[in-house]
Amino acid sequence: MVADQHRDALTELYRRHAGWLLARLRHRCADDGLIAEALQDTFVAVWRGAHSYQGTGAAAGWMWSIAIRRLIGILRKRRPEPVPANPNAVDVLADVEDLVLSGTEHGDLAGALRSLSPELRAVVQATVLDGLTTREAGQLLGIPAGTVKTRMMRARVELRGALA
Repeated sequence: MVADQHRDALTELYRRHAGWLLARLRHRCADDGLIAEALQDTFVAVWRGAHSYQGTGAAAGWMWSIAIRRLIGILRKRRPEPVPANPNAVDVLADVEDLVLSGTEHGDLAGALRSLSPELRAVVQATVLDGLTTREAGQLLGIPAGTVKTRMMRARVELRGALA
């Protein structure tokens, strides 16, 4: 009886949160197989770690932190793929980043973020908006941690100038 109630609770959590988690994960990775694996791993972790949720913040935020870390963990296991020499690939990446950042429409900040180059915006997205460490952001973006730090420093300078 208790097990059925817990299963019903997990089913309800999945019903409420799987859609938006899937959408956010798709903004971070184009591989549907990896996204599905990360989503499944997320709900397994929620099931197993429900006792660790303290209830001090929104459950959605707790679940997102699990989901993004699961995706990063999966991406870490993969070998980095070389960046194609095709210049149009950068345009596709910029379009995806614009789509991800489009939800950050907060006055002058939105314009300042849009003024950043795609490389700098990606670092800001990963470290500030997603809350990843420098190393995790480097893994996700396929660049060294030192490059993440350098780009973040450049982004801060440009954002300060744009918001001053």
